[in-house]
Amino acid sequence: MTDQPLPPGSTIGILGGGQLGRMLSVAASRLGLKTHIYNDTPDAPAFDVAAACTVGAYEDREAITRFAGQVDVVTCEFENVPAATLEAAAGAADVFPPVKSFEVAQDRLTEKDFVSGLGIAVAPYLAVTSLADLKEAILRVPPPALLKTRRFGYDGKGQATIGTLCEAESAWESIGQAPAILEGMVPFEREISVLAVRGRDGTLRFYDVVENVHTGGILDTSTVPAAVPRALEAKAQRIAGTIAEALGHVGVLCVEMFQSGGDEPSLAVNEIAPRVHNSGHWTLDACLAGQFENHVRAICGWPLGDVSRHSDAVMTNLIGDAANGWRKLAAEPHTAVHLYGKAEARAGRKMGHITRISAKT
Repeated sequence: MTDQPLPPGSTIGILGGGQLGRMLSVAASRLGLKTHIYNDTPDAPAFDVAAACTVGAYEDREAITRFAGQVDVVTCEFENVPAATLEAAAGAADVFPPVKSFEVAQDRLTEKDFVSGLGIAVAPYLAVTSLADLKEAILRVPPPALLKTRRFGYDGKGQATIGTLCEAESAWESIGQAPAILEGMVPFEREISVLAVRGRDGTLRFYDVVENVHTGGILDTSTVPAAVPRALEAKAQRIAGTIAEALGHVGVLCVEMFQSGGDEPSLAVNEIAPRVHNSGHWTLDACLAGQFENHVRAICGWPLGDVSRHSDAVMTNLIGDAANGWRKLAAEPHTAVHLYGKAEARAGRKMGHITRISAKT
């Protein structure tokens, strides 16, 4: 790894061609950097805005090695890139965030063990590998609880709610009898997230804490500022910073948390994402340097950009047919429209987002 920042004209290799890869590519272009996107299908939205594109399987180590040999640094737009793929890429180019960040985030049990091992609160949880395990776990983590697959779950997929012991078998079948964790439900007042960005030199900065609302397991809105006390916001950022430092992370890291109410509010980490994140999309329009630009800056060894917020913001995801209202949304004052270039609107599919901004409070 070179200690010198990558100069304009360098090429960033991005594993994954979805909307996050698309927005990373746009951010890179503003800094005079190019992107080469690697995706397993030819219809990737990021292909529209990249200097080069490769279609190939993520499991094809030879293809990944060739791809990495054509770029100056490799990053990922999603966390479930196979570890062998990342190792193959690392043999030909620097890879940021490091493999460890992905190894931890890819497995819910590993993630829970890692975070709790840092002395950070998480929901009560137990590993589940069989129906017998699940029935035993329910006695120790009383319902209501969530049964979650250890790997490949997102946007509410790969999980089932358990209200009583008699629901154990149907829940186990619904997740395909995959290795899982049983996680107790945290009685929370709000869901928040912290986006940290850490440079190659260890510089660490934080965007303002975001308040999130999910509908059907999919993020609906992210609002900033979050309605949390200043001391709790500082604590949330310290938690995110501790995790980033322990991982040796480089780039953007999102840490999702539950805030419990009461006279002494507390925080529990829900999950981490070692990448740019949906709940950080508001930074594109309410900060001088948004999360995508700062991820690019971090992995390329540049000084990190200003993370301060110049406006209040509410980001709303456009799911499925909601994106068809683009004409009305485009005419709405103080509203930024971001469409992802996906050809087909399907139920539950993120087609774009809007950010409504207002004067900073």
